[in-house]
Amino acid sequence: MSILVLNGPNLSRLGKREPEVYGWQTLDDINRELAESFPHLSFEFFQTEHEGTLLEKLFHIEDSGNFIGVVLNAGALTHYSIALRDAISAVTIPVVEVHLSNVYAREEFRRKSVISEVCAGVISGFGANSYHLGVRALLGITRNEQL
Repeated sequence: MSILVLNGPNLSRLGKREPEVYGWQTLDDINRELAESFPHLSFEFFQTEHEGTLLEKLFHIEDSGNFIGVVLNAGALTHYSIALRDAISAVTIPVVEVHLSNVYAREEFRRKSVISEVCAGVISGFGANSYHLGVRALLGITRNEQL
């Protein structure tokens, strides 16, 4: 069984975009560290700038039956994508919402997530470690604690 680490718009710019907010690590750095930290797990890493592609990926991995859950950083889609919210509601596998920055210490519009209500939980503000915590949360809620 695998975990999908799914990233939305602008996460491809990590390490370049506002490093004082998002850090200097690239998405590849984060993915590599995640795989190294959980060598007993199988990961699929996917990033897209396109909302529809994100939804299709979510449906595809559920239909495959090979995934225990999703760690999702939806980027800006977090704040306005009803389509993504509906897609998360449509799948039965758990989705953990993660954010690198503490969204509650930032601009007002970033404090509202339209997807939080349909996610298993939210982790925010721990930089790249938010992804690690997201994996641990998935393992806990799926009772696959193999740490």
